[in-house]
Amino acid sequence: MKRTSRDIRTANRYEVLRQIIAESPTSRQELAAATGLSLATVATLVGELLELGMLTEVGFEDSAGGRPRGLVAVNASGGALIGVDIAETYVRVELFDLALNVLGRADEDVRPGENRPEQVVAHVAAAVGSVVAQAGVAGARVLGVGVSVPGQVDREGGVSVYAPNWDWHDVPLLDLLAAHIAYPLHLDNPLHACTVAELWFGAARGRGDAVVVNLGTGVGAGLALGGELHRGTTNSAGEWGHTTLVLDGRLCHCGNSGCVETYVGAPGIMLNLRELSPGSALLHPEDQTATIDALARGVAEQDPVAVKAVQNTGRYLGAGISDLVNLLNPEVIVLSSWVASALGEPLLAEVREAVARHALKRPLAATEIVLSPIPTDPVCLGAATFALEGALSSVGQKPGSQSQKKTTGGRTARRTTPARSRTAPPS
Repeated sequence: MKRTSRDIRTANRYEVLRQIIAESPTSRQELAAATGLSLATVATLVGELLELGMLTEVGFEDSAGGRPRGLVAVNASGGALIGVDIAETYVRVELFDLALNVLGRADEDVRPGENRPEQVVAHVAAAVGSVVAQAGVAGARVLGVGVSVPGQVDREGGVSVYAPNWDWHDVPLLDLLAAHIAYPLHLDNPLHACTVAELWFGAARGRGDAVVVNLGTGVGAGLALGGELHRGTTNSAGEWGHTTLVLDGRLCHCGNSGCVETYVGAPGIMLNLRELSPGSALLHPEDQTATIDALARGVAEQDPVAVKAVQNTGRYLGAGISDLVNLLNPEVIVLSSWVASALGEPLLAEVREAVARHALKRPLAATEIVLSPIPTDPVCLGAATFALEGALSSVGQKPGSQSQKKTTGGRTARRTTPARSRTAPPS
């Protein structure tokens, strides 16, 4: 789909602000070198961001001769962004300043069976209200809310097209949320959110080609190709968790058998444990988080059942990741999300060993496999950047106008209808 001049300007504005957030303070000359944009273009974009209050002038850099270069930095208090991580077992919401520092956080448990859209929406609305109150920010300062929901999503329509673990089909999620949340809303999935977070602040920063493996209840692989998020034709790229790992294997929620997710997602890991030791005290049949945490403690204490369960999981995961190594030849593969965080280095060691057995030597030699270094929830962080990009895309629009951004070039799009739709009054 052809990008308009407005799309290109939004993308350039976003890239300049991204560089400033990562390297603040910085000069216009350094920004031009980092982004590949002309100095004149950078100067214009920086001027726009200064006028919006997103940046501030912070003096001049030391110079051994010649004209001192003016420095700009992000104005952290110039706005607030909210990132929402909807998962199968929890809803987590974080509120960030413009420097993407966390100012508030709220968690809501999603109990088994509590997965109807209206129930999930109620959790999100409660958590968003909580973080805004915690941070003490005025509502007008909130530039937008990025919402991540598992599965396939239509970003422009704000629809959860298919969430297999909940059997959601074509749920108009943003319309449901807009009845409770007064801020602009932007929808995507955790694969894309995690990948953007790694590109901004994590292990994929400065890398051309990277894969971010999201390990939670569900499993997927976010792709960064040429330094940018790769979404695919229908925003569905990354559904690696629903590729076949074992022929005629375990039944998956998607309707197929033997999917990667059924062996390395949290429920799959619980089944790995149950097959080893049906009566294990490590197993909490109705609680994924408690089981994964118990496994992590068991490995630390050298419990043989826990060690074997993680070894088996690492073997499955390594076999699947070796396919990503051979297919994509990435510079780095990042293990992300809560299961990877909980099982940590022991799982990473097993994965590396398994990949070394299965992957081709040449692409493997160029690939690092690491744990995500991001200390906060990477999904919330990535979702917040979608809200930021949405805010930047609306710069210059006349109040009350209607415009629909198209999805192009792997960049976030949103539909803006200020008088209604995505920005309904709070309930």
